[in-house]
Formats: sequence, C-alpha cells, structure tokens
Amino acid sequence: MANSSGLLKLGTLVIFVSMLIMSFSHGGQAQISCDTVDNDLFPCLSFVLNGGKVAPACCSGIKTLLSLAKTQTDRQSVCSCLKSVAQSATNGQLKNAAQIPHLCGVNLPFQISRNIDCSKVK
Repeated sequence: MANSSGLLKLGTLVIFVSMLIMSFSHGGQAQISCDTVDNDLFPCLSFVLNGGKVAPACCSGIKTLLSLAKTQTDRQSVCSCLKSVAQSATNGQLKNAAQIPHLCGVNLPFQISRNIDCSKVK
C-alpha cells in the first residue's frame, strides 16, 4: 500500500510540474484568455455603455492587459476577444470603446471594430 501511495504522490507531482511548465511556455498558444480580457476591462464597461468620464481603473486595466500581451499570439488573442464582444455592441458603444485607448494614453496594435482581421495584428 505504501508503494502505491508513493507512486500516486509522484504522479501528482509530475502532472503538477508539467502543468506549471506549460503555463509558462509560449509555444505559439495564446496565454491570455477572454476571461482575463473581461476582468481587466470590466472597469471600462460603464464608459462603453454610458460615455462620460473614463474611470482610472479602466485605464489601469487596459495598461495591465497591454503589458501582458507580449507576443503576437497574445495580441491576436486579445483582439479576438474584443472583436467577439464588439459583434453584439451598438454603434454608440463601439464608438465609446474605440475612444478608451486614446483617453487612457495608450496605443493598441489594432482598431476596436467589428471588422478587424485579428490574424493581421502584429
């Protein structure tokens, strides 16, 4: 019984280490999920829906997201997430969303729109 317990612990450790290594590798796969994009940009929702003044937390969120998007794959992933949300947004909401990078003093490597080709984002 002790041997099977030891093997179980070793197997669990190997799986954990493998998952940890995969989470840090950039093997061409997107490291930024749409959940991350949503969480970082949630403070921007009020501005997108109502206009007005951009919350400091919104600017902080977009800056955090940009700092995470280090690879082209990451930037394309962020683009795809935003494009997906843009599909259901009104024209006014899209106009507000497109203003956020400028109002926060950041440059996105793409324009927020329904028609962006995320595969061309560098």
